[in-house]
Amino acid sequence: MKQAAALLRGAALLATSVAAQAHEGHHQPGAAHWHATDVFGFVALALLVAAAAWWIGRK
Repeated sequence: MKQAAALLRGAALLATSVAAQAHEGHHQPGAAHWHATDVFGFVALALLVAAAAWWIGRK
């Protein structure tokens, strides 16, 4: 159980992206936008959190 929790924590850390922040859009001032890879990081993190919650909550 501890090994699985450690694996999930490590995977969650790898899935988060410090660089996933909106930035000014392609020489258009004030047009901040996100890229698909930014959103993918947040979706992957949400899936890992849901899997961890399911794993811990099962009997």
